[in-house]
Amino acid sequence: MFENLRDIDERLSVLEHQLSDPQLANNQKAYQEVVREHSTVSKLAGLYGEYSRLVEEQGEHKAMIRDEDEDPDMVELAKAELEEGGKRITELEAAIRVLLLPKDPNDEKNIFLEIRAGTGGDEAALFAADLFRMYSRYAEAQGWRVEVMSSNPIGIGGFKEIIALVKGNNVYSRLKYESGVHRVQRVPDTETQGRIHTSAVTVAIIAEVEEVDLHIEPNELKFDVYRSSGPGGQSVNTTDSAVRVTHLPTGLVVTCQDEKSQHKNKAKALQVLRARLSDKLELERQSLISEERKSQVGSGDRSERIRTYNFPQGRVTDHRINLTVYKLDQIISGNLDEVIIPVITHFQSEALNIAQ
Repeated sequence: MFENLRDIDERLSVLEHQLSDPQLANNQKAYQEVVREHSTVSKLAGLYGEYSRLVEEQGEHKAMIRDEDEDPDMVELAKAELEEGGKRITELEAAIRVLLLPKDPNDEKNIFLEIRAGTGGDEAALFAADLFRMYSRYAEAQGWRVEVMSSNPIGIGGFKEIIALVKGNNVYSRLKYESGVHRVQRVPDTETQGRIHTSAVTVAIIAEVEEVDLHIEPNELKFDVYRSSGPGGQSVNTTDSAVRVTHLPTGLVVTCQDEKSQHKNKAKALQVLRARLSDKLELERQSLISEERKSQVGSGDRSERIRTYNFPQGRVTDHRINLTVYKLDQIISGNLDEVIIPVITHFQSEALNIAQ
C-alpha cells in the first residue's frame, strides 16, 4: 500500500529547493502552485513517515509476542502497543487516502456567495438575511474577509438577493457543499395566530475566476447604466451609477448598484459574471458525466433541498447525509462546523469509494 509514496521525501526536497529559487518568486502563479504542492507533499511526508515507522514497529511487536522466551510482562505490553498501533495505522491510512484524492482545482479559491429568497415572500427575504449573517460570522471566525458585491434589500431588513465575495484560505473547499435550497420552518413575526410557515432560500457557492483564467471578448458584452434604486445614501437615485452587464452568447445578466461609482459597479459586475460563466461551463461539462457518477461524487445540484432549519424544535437537518443536530441557535450564529465538517467527510468518503 502507498508504494508511490516511497520517494515522497525526495519530492519534498525538490519542492523546497524550488521555493528557495529567487527566479520562481518572479512568477507569482508558478510560485503559488509550488507552494500548494509543497503544503500537500509536506503533510503526506509527515503522515507517511509515521505510518512507515508504526508498520515496522508492528512487526517487532508481533515477533516479541511469538517469542516463547520473552518476559510475560513484555508480551502483554507488546500486545497493547500492537492494538494501539493498529488503530493509529487505520487512522493514518484514511488520512493519506484523502490527501491522495485528485484535487479540486477550485479548492483554494475565493468564492462568490449568492443568497436568494425563494418561496415565502418577506419571510424568505428575512431568512436570506439570517443566512448571510450566519455565513459572515463563520467567515469572520475563519479569518476570511467578506465584501458585498450586490444586494437587493427589502425595507424590513431582509434581502431578495445578496451576493458577496468571500476571500481567505481554502474558502471554496470549506463551503462548496453549501450550494442548494435551504428551508426554514418558523413562526414569522407578522404571524398573529402562531402558525409555523415554511420558506425557502437558495444558496450558490461559485469559485472566483481570475481574468487570466477566463477571457471574455469585449464584443460579447452589453453594458447598461441606470440610476440605483431602493434604500441607500444620498447618491441613490441621483446619478446613473448602477450597471447591468449581459453576456450575449449565454444570456447571463449581472447587475450591481451598491457602489456610488459606476466604474466600481462595472468592475464588480464583471467579476461576478466571469465566475458565473465559468460555473455554467463547468456544470455543462459535468452534465456529460454519467448520472451514476454524479450521484456518487455529489453534483451540488442547486435544485436539491439540502438543509432544513426548524426553529420551534431548535433543529437543523442536512438531508443529504441524514444528519440532525439540535443546536440551531449556535449554527445560525455562525458555528457551522457542526454541519459542514460531516458533509465534507461524507463526500470525501464517497470519492474514496470511487477511487478504490
